[in-house]
Amino acid sequence: MTLVSKDTLKAAEILNKKELVAIPTETVYGLAGNIYSETAIKKIFEMKSRPFFNPLIVHIHSMEQVQDLAVDFPEKAKQLAKVFWPGSLTLILPKKESVPDLITAGKDTVGIRMPNHPLTLELLKNLPFPLAAPSANPFTHISPTKAQHVKNYFDGKLEMVLDGGNCANGIESTIVGFENGEPVVYRLGSISTEEIEKVIGKVSVRNNKEQAPNAPGMLEKHYSPRTKTYLVQDITAFIAQYPEKKIGLLLHSTDHESFNVASINYISKTGNLKEAATNLYNAMHQMDRYDLDMIVAQRLPDQDLGKSINDRLERATK
Repeated sequence: MTLVSKDTLKAAEILNKKELVAIPTETVYGLAGNIYSETAIKKIFEMKSRPFFNPLIVHIHSMEQVQDLAVDFPEKAKQLAKVFWPGSLTLILPKKESVPDLITAGKDTVGIRMPNHPLTLELLKNLPFPLAAPSANPFTHISPTKAQHVKNYFDGKLEMVLDGGNCANGIESTIVGFENGEPVVYRLGSISTEEIEKVIGKVSVRNNKEQAPNAPGMLEKHYSPRTKTYLVQDITAFIAQYPEKKIGLLLHSTDHESFNVASINYISKTGNLKEAATNLYNAMHQMDRYDLDMIVAQRLPDQDLGKSINDRLERATK
C-alpha cells in the first residue's frame, strides 16, 4: 500500500534510494525522481506509460541551481523568473551536458521550474539533486490535484505520496522558451499570456498539438477522463441531440437555464477564472466516477486563464 504522509525526510530517504515519490505543487501533483539517476527516470516513464519522446520538467529550489542545468540564462528569462518563481512558470533553456538526454528527450534544451509549495521546497532543499516530476497520473489521463487522486492511480505501485493538500492553482505551469532570442509560449498554463507580456512584452504562442513536442503537455490528447468528453459553446443545443444519454455538465457559472441532466458540476458559480482553473481537474475526476455516457463542458471566455482552461478541455476531448 502506498504511504500518504507529510514527512519530507521520509520522502528524501526514498528519493535517495532511486525510488519515486509523488510531490505536491501549486499546480498539480508530480511523480518525482532524481534527475541524475537513469534508474529513477526510467521508472517515471514506465509508471506513467509515458513515451520517451516527451521531455520532463526539472524542479529546483533556488535560482542559483539554474547555472548547474543551463548554459545560458537569457535576460528575459531572468526577468520572468524574478517575477514568477517560485511559481507556475517553466523556462526552456539550453541545457548543460550534465543534464541527461533521457530528461530532455534528446533535445538540447531543458525545462526548469521552481514550484511554489512549502513541502516540496523543503524537500528539494534536503536533496543533493533536482527532481524530474511530470504530473503523477498515467499518460493522457486527468492530472491529480489531491493526494488521493495519485493514490487512486498508483496505490501499491508507488512507495509514497507527499501529502500537501489540494493544489492551489489546479492546472499545469505555463511553459516559455526562446527562439532566436524571442520568447515563445509552448504551453498555456496557470500564468496567463497576458501576465507574461506585462513583464517582457509581446510573446508568440506555439501551443501546437505536436507528435514530438518541444515541451510537456503539447500532445493532441492529454488530461483526458475515461468518459467521452465534449467542449461546446451552446450547451442547450448540444444536449438536445442526446435525450437518451446520461449526461454530466461541467459549467463555469450559474448564469443560464436549468438543465435536466444526470449531473452538474460547477468549476465556478460566478465565472471566476482562477477558481475555475483550481477546480477543473478535481471536477473531472469526480464526474469520471459517475458512470456517465458523456461529459459536456461549457467553453470559457477565450481570455486570460480561460485560454488555458479551454486548452485543457480541448485536449481532453480527443
